[in-house]
Amino acid sequence: MDPNLLLLVVLAVLLIWMFFSSRRRQQKMREEQERKAQLMVPGARVMTRSGLFGTLVEYDKDDLSKPARVEIAPGVVAELHTQALDLAPEATADAVVDATDAEAADEPLIDTTPDATPEQKPAADRPDADELPGDDKRA
Repeated sequence: MDPNLLLLVVLAVLLIWMFFSSRRRQQKMREEQERKAQLMVPGARVMTRSGLFGTLVEYDKDDLSKPARVEIAPGVVAELHTQALDLAPEATADAVVDATDAEAADEPLIDTTPDATPEQKPAADRPDADELPGDDKRA
């Protein structure tokens, strides 16, 4: 077989693979943007690209040139560019978790009932809470 023909076949296969790979990536990005637009409603917890958290007050998904209004503290509303906002990590996790999982997640991990053993009680309720591991009780 001619080496030039083999090289052309390999090149054609790579070009076709790159074309389909880029289309698949673009489709995933488009779906992610649509999901974000659906979840970006007033009251949603958001985070700026620089890590500032707040609650979305106003967001126009049809006109992204208008600034979004985000409450960053009680009574303090900031206007931010819409591309600087993203859903807060816990907001995206909450959207994925089912209601039954959310109820299970609200249950305390530590038993705080009076008959709980010292290992199960919170550290503040244990009599030895002020002692560090390795402290000797010898005087």
